[in-house]
Amino acid sequence: MKKTELLYEGKAKKIWTTEDKDLLISEFKDSLTAFNGEKKSSEEGKGALNNKISAALFEYLESKGVPTHYVKMLDDNNMLHKRADVIKIEVIVRNIATGSLSRNLGIEDGKVLPFTLVEFDYKNDELGDPKLNDQHALILELVKSQEDLDYIRYMARKINKFLSEFYSELNLKVVDFKLEFGVDSNGNIILIDELSPDNFRLWDADTNEKMDKDRFRQGLGGLKEAYEEVLRRIQNR
Repeated sequence: MKKTELLYEGKAKKIWTTEDKDLLISEFKDSLTAFNGEKKSSEEGKGALNNKISAALFEYLESKGVPTHYVKMLDDNNMLHKRADVIKIEVIVRNIATGSLSRNLGIEDGKVLPFTLVEFDYKNDELGDPKLNDQHALILELVKSQEDLDYIRYMARKINKFLSEFYSELNLKVVDFKLEFGVDSNGNIILIDELSPDNFRLWDADTNEKMDKDRFRQGLGGLKEAYEEVLRRIQNR
């Protein structure tokens, strides 16, 4: 499968069309951004690590019956996937308080939440990805119905259960993560985008060492080494 035309370039990926109108290629980039693009850098090999980790997790979720856009990994940096119309909602799933949740609500950093929290953000860089409630999403016509929002929330919790179990086997805690969904050619809502340490917070279960993009956000260093360790644990599972 070959790239034909650049469809879109984002912070972490380029999206290419192919000779098949229903299939696209995501090219994972080495670039790093944080705080809505205010902090920028790059890390050689990061794109390949994110592609490999995402592919492994998509394959795992598919085996559990979760519908995704994933088709196959083409090479280190390129993934073949189904075309889908992006739902402009970032779905944030939280198991442990940290980051903006602790800053905004004063919840102690590292506190295990009494239940899994699912939040919606408006996927709009110009507005700074503001928080959404269900009524906002319906007014903005980001989905067709309340049932769509209920389904997205249900799938986010289901995915959280599967991935928390998966990473627990690797001695990693799933602190929080971001999901994106889209609508495929048959009108079905499916999981899209990527499942990498760029959009997951993963802590070592023994030491609470950060194994994700917070190493870049917080200037801790060692980002590539952390991503390599996550991939190593997945491959040795």
